[in-house]
Amino acid sequence: MKMLILVPVLFFAAAGWAADKPASSVSASPPALTTIKGTVLEVKDVEAYTYLRLKTKEGEIWAAVNKTPVKKGSEVTVENAMPMSNFESKSMKKTFDKIIFGSLAGAGGEMATAHAGIAKAAPVGNVKVPKATGPNARTVAEVITRRDELKDKTVLVRGKVVKFNPQIMDRNWVHLRDGSGSAANNTDDVLVTTKDQAKVGDIVTAKGIVHTDRDLGSGYSYKVLIEEATLQK
Repeated sequence: MKMLILVPVLFFAAAGWAADKPASSVSASPPALTTIKGTVLEVKDVEAYTYLRLKTKEGEIWAAVNKTPVKKGSEVTVENAMPMSNFESKSMKKTFDKIIFGSLAGAGGEMATAHAGIAKAAPVGNVKVPKATGPNARTVAEVITRRDELKDKTVLVRGKVVKFNPQIMDRNWVHLRDGSGSAANNTDDVLVTTKDQAKVGDIVTAKGIVHTDRDLGSGYSYKVLIEEATLQK
């Protein structure tokens, strides 16, 4: 049986994976992409994810995809593969020297993002969310365009969850939009990391710290993101 593993450009934040241990600014610099082909030697399912040990021409390597049935002995292809070094998976109780992140497209299955934060969320139509209130309230566009001024400061941002990647590096990765900014210059979408849960479509107020020029390693870097946030609906 042959399967195709596709990786829409995501880590991560580097890339979703919390039970394990990549996030937007919308201005991330994605790493070089490759294609990995191999035979499945081992399959490990944990919570929402499936880990695959693959035999390739270059040797053995692990890949992580959204949880899906995969049979030992299957031939698979990982396209647009994104590697991560020294990745700690708490659910596997294992640290991988190198692992490939991806998402699995089964028989007609919907592809899901595998690595939080590498890319912006897909188009979701018009979003219009009132700005949060208070002295620290900012719009999405303000956080991005005034990032140098807001660096290391706490902000309140109210927006719509347009993308959610759980449990990557012990946190959840949330893309928020409020209708401010523009997709043309990447000022309409901000990435928030949090321990709190949310789902696409939720309207939430995020309270967190603005961090700039974040380099998470393995080619994942972000001009701005809001970290250590709490979410209130």
